[in-house]
Amino acid sequence: MTATSTWTREAVATEILAGAHLVVYHDSLLRIPPSWLEKHPGGALSILHFVGRDATDEIDSYHPDHVLQLIARYKVGNVELPWLPLVPPVMSGWVRTDTNAWHNEADAVRSPTSTQILLVPAKNTDAGAAPTRETLEPAPSALSFEDQARHSAAYKELHKRIRDAGLYNTRYIAGYGPEVLRYFLLAALSAYAYWHAWFITSAVFLGVMWQQLTFTAHDLGHVSVTHNWVIDRLLGILVADWIGGLSIGWWVNNHNVHHLVPNHPTHDPDIEHLPFFAISPVFFDSLWSSYYKRTLHFDRFAHFFVAIQHRLFYIVLLLARFNLYANSYPFIVRKAFDTKRVRGGRWAWGLEVVGIIFFWCWFGRVLAGTGSWKNGLVYLLVSHVAAAPVHIQIVLSHFSMSTDDLGPTESFFSRQLRTTTDVICPDSLAFIHGGLQLQVTHHLFPRLPRHNLKAASLLVKEFAKEQGLVYAEFGWISGNGDVLGVLKNVADQVKIIGKVAEAEAREAVDKKLGIQEKKE
Repeated sequence: MTATSTWTREAVATEILAGAHLVVYHDSLLRIPPSWLEKHPGGALSILHFVGRDATDEIDSYHPDHVLQLIARYKVGNVELPWLPLVPPVMSGWVRTDTNAWHNEADAVRSPTSTQILLVPAKNTDAGAAPTRETLEPAPSALSFEDQARHSAAYKELHKRIRDAGLYNTRYIAGYGPEVLRYFLLAALSAYAYWHAWFITSAVFLGVMWQQLTFTAHDLGHVSVTHNWVIDRLLGILVADWIGGLSIGWWVNNHNVHHLVPNHPTHDPDIEHLPFFAISPVFFDSLWSSYYKRTLHFDRFAHFFVAIQHRLFYIVLLLARFNLYANSYPFIVRKAFDTKRVRGGRWAWGLEVVGIIFFWCWFGRVLAGTGSWKNGLVYLLVSHVAAAPVHIQIVLSHFSMSTDDLGPTESFFSRQLRTTTDVICPDSLAFIHGGLQLQVTHHLFPRLPRHNLKAASLLVKEFAKEQGLVYAEFGWISGNGDVLGVLKNVADQVKIIGKVAEAEAREAVDKKLGIQEKKE
């Protein structure tokens, strides 16, 4: 076929089963070569989750105009719109190996009453196995295809209005000017307190600075500051790795997947927190994570922690920065042996390694300078706890929202509004939340400079109302209450399962004793 040929749905399905990565963009069909799949700055999974689907809204929301102009090079034909989506193989547990063969990394469990597909550890890993045509076919959806197409059209119009309003223009002086001054003030206060041996005070200011810097690292990871990938990545490495000791490369890889499949139990890494948290009973089935490439075991440890997760919630989140180290450093190590690094991978990886070494040199010297290992330990804990509010902020935006999988028919606009919520706060306190309180608008327009999110959210609310979609938002206190309510509800179900298992065990013992008594 030529680049002007019209592809049928069956032809696209046949090519996907043969190993092609085909994605619909507007009325064009794109073939993503394996070489670019691995070098994609947003990670391979960001593409794999949209094989066989119309990814127009996602692609337009994630890429600046100069990148969108390059997409035509991957065009292999046209398709007729509206496009009836297929199920991407990765969402059914199928991936391609380095030898370009199919590998069944997980088994798909399809609900008989809904479109939900969950993954569990694979039982059949025989060489030569491959997905079938039925694997790509979505279950009948309760969603109206016409409604979803209307939502998509509304999103395109909304995106145009935001562009025309100039909301992609970064406010360097009015927006980031006060931010930079705040960072330097916090650093100076921490240094001043440290100089006077007020170590706890110094640790608090350092932790708050890290917390505030997280917001800028977040912006840089989304390329929403200068809108130049190289410059934003360099600044991101400086802020995240050299000052914060965290890998911006890992964060971008993780966060992009979260944005594209928010709150999906087997695909969104940001809700996969076993053994400590489970925000849905589906995690009781020991699901497979397509991001972490491992089973999320609901074992005795998970059973214990999840049963009291609503009581451990704040304790765990206060120490969450240590978990960021635990995710960052293995990612950096894996990339050392990865010959298929993403764009700019060599210099970016090298700068991250040097940055993390630099971080532990200066921060290690700070800890050693407290005079004793006890003082150093206190400084370490206090500084990391002081940086914890950002973690509470992040989970508030998703933990209480839907974790249902409504299938590939659901529009980008609908999916983001259904799984994300805002935190209401006064404008005077917005700097504490760093723009992340406006998560709904951020999820719809991830490259939008965060100092423009407030203005954009007004347009989003208007369009959501017109489309009959809910723009969810709540206050900080009520939001915490909702999240704790979700955690407690799941914890209560764990306890019920435990009581049922105990009752069944007692019944089995009683039967066994009864049989023995009869024999005697």
